[in-house]
Amino acid sequence: MAIALGLVETLPRGLGELRDRLTRAATSIPPNIAEGSGKLDGPDRSRTYPIVRGSAMESAAILDVIGLLPRAPNPSSSLDEGKRLLVRVVEMLSKMCR
Repeated sequence: MAIALGLVETLPRGLGELRDRLTRAATSIPPNIAEGSGKLDGPDRSRTYPIVRGSAMESAAILDVIGLLPRAPNPSSSLDEGKRLLVRVVEMLSKMCR
């Protein structure tokens, strides 16, 4: 999440919608994981984790879009690190969804 919020600050003007979508998607992941782990029964958990997985995948897709922008932020290492972490989160959440 910290990487996403750092990248948001480097986006050029005119990309407010992209900035907003990344902020909302990335900041929803940790509290929703916490909510899912706090559920006592399986059906509630199995409804929560796919939603969180979707937010993680949305965040990764937004990072892809940012990387394709002609005015993309310089630190592509932040994009790469963010994608690497999100791939790992999606892998874990996929297992939790089963």
